[in-house]
Amino acid sequence: MSFTSFHPQLNLNLSHLQPRPPSLNPSQGSHKLLLRRWSSQSPPSKCSPFLAGTGGPYFSSGTTLRSIFLLSSGSRSRPKVRAASEDGGESLDAEANYQEEFSWSSVILPFLFPAVGGLLFGYDIGATSGATISLLSPELSGTTWFNLSAVQLGLVVSGSLYGALLGSLLVYPLADFLGRRRELIMAAILYAIGSASTAYAPGLAVLLLARLVYGLGIGLAMHGAPLYIAETCPAQIRGTLISLKELFIVLGILLGYFVGSYEINVVGGWHYMYGLSAPIALLMGIGMLSLPPSPRWLLLRAVQCKGPLQELKEKAKHALSRLRGRAAGDKVSEKQIEETLTSLKTAYADQQSEGSVLEVFQGPSLKAFIIGGGLVLFQQITGQPSVLYYAGPILQTAGFAAASDATRLSVVIGTFKLVMTGIAVLKVDDLGRRPLLIGGVGGIALSLLLLWAYYKFLGGYPLVAVAALLLYVGSYQVSFGPISWLMVSEIFPLRTRGKGISLAVLTNFGSNAIVTFAFSPLKELLGAANLFLLFGAIALLSLVFAVVYVPETKGLSLEEIESKILK
Repeated sequence: MSFTSFHPQLNLNLSHLQPRPPSLNPSQGSHKLLLRRWSSQSPPSKCSPFLAGTGGPYFSSGTTLRSIFLLSSGSRSRPKVRAASEDGGESLDAEANYQEEFSWSSVILPFLFPAVGGLLFGYDIGATSGATISLLSPELSGTTWFNLSAVQLGLVVSGSLYGALLGSLLVYPLADFLGRRRELIMAAILYAIGSASTAYAPGLAVLLLARLVYGLGIGLAMHGAPLYIAETCPAQIRGTLISLKELFIVLGILLGYFVGSYEINVVGGWHYMYGLSAPIALLMGIGMLSLPPSPRWLLLRAVQCKGPLQELKEKAKHALSRLRGRAAGDKVSEKQIEETLTSLKTAYADQQSEGSVLEVFQGPSLKAFIIGGGLVLFQQITGQPSVLYYAGPILQTAGFAAASDATRLSVVIGTFKLVMTGIAVLKVDDLGRRPLLIGGVGGIALSLLLLWAYYKFLGGYPLVAVAALLLYVGSYQVSFGPISWLMVSEIFPLRTRGKGISLAVLTNFGSNAIVTFAFSPLKELLGAANLFLLFGAIALLSLVFAVVYVPETKGLSLEEIESKILK
């Protein structure tokens, strides 16, 4: 056999599969050549994926050296690797920047139904804005218990966020057992039960319990949706689709605002505002039932020895063929599954142990958590959930006394939010993370100070409140909205990435629930002017944090972020 690697600084003689350590120039990217071979002295483990009807780790019918993996995340200069087959056939060129062929029609549904989970999360935010007005109105609530205290209102508004926090805690140890598809099906069921129970709640206790159940659905959906999309879509459009999932959350907020404006003058309108999400949740559940499991999750179960290897491989091949719209048993899907399985096994062999929870608070991981955790914390404690959930009441206080006026302006704000999110998705890789983050956080601070000024001495100018809210929403959507989660996904080292992101999610939902709950009592205690002044001061502190601590990661591979920024 012959094996040649074409790279100006990679000189290997592989006639006996004994590589010399390559001398690599870091300026050309971090290339890591991983070779695995088996001998009688080191037999494979019982559950090794390399025993699935092959002659060894990289051996298959007709090809002596099946594949060799060149792992270089994000490098611009990548070597080509050529393996010649035993039978004298054409040699195979494999490049790390391989572009998988796909049709958009085959990726729409595997993206759409998980993204509906994000839409239902956003819908709850938007609908709650109008529902609080309806629920508190003696004429419109249709209940005898409309006179809620500030604490009770805070529990109604933040109940779904407490449920999301609990769901995030519960799903962490169960995620790999359930799988992404079953997790999203469970989320759809919880969404439907929570929505229907809220709509028909006869009293405050049932309403609060139903809000908690709906929140459990949020927790599962926000964990499972990005995983399913990332693991089932072609690599070259993964970033686009995950960004579009965030856009679905904003679309849900806008839909909630729109339904609130339509139902606000109906007696008991809050029943309809919350109840509309039930049929959407059923659609999500039926859609997820029609989709296959994640092929990568199936292969992960095989690597973890959680089921019969050959059976899980066949299921993964069938799932991938369905996801790409190919005929069952096609050779392209089979080859991709074999390569992914080998890649997973290599990654598991290379990673000696999984990072512990305590390790997140040590060394480079601690620096990453300060950056990522700090961003998602400031994202919430600058008042973001309060401004969204209480957009209607804020506008009413600003002079739009009629409930319908306030909810219609909420629709305008939601539309503006959608447009600004689209701009951020299009520009984040062109302008970079820091410029958008610093500029946006500066706008947030200015908008909160404008709200303080309105409540303090500009009360005769209601347009100031509207302009401040629009500035807040636009600034948030080009800064904390997309950049926080993008940085969280990039900044953690491989060893602690899973647990680090989990802690960031818990930080986000926990601070979101606390701020949402505390808004009404703090507004009663401090007054609106002083409350927005407090949020403005925190926003200025977050601006200092962004300038001093948050790095620019545009154009850097994950390995370069870890080596250049964290160490």
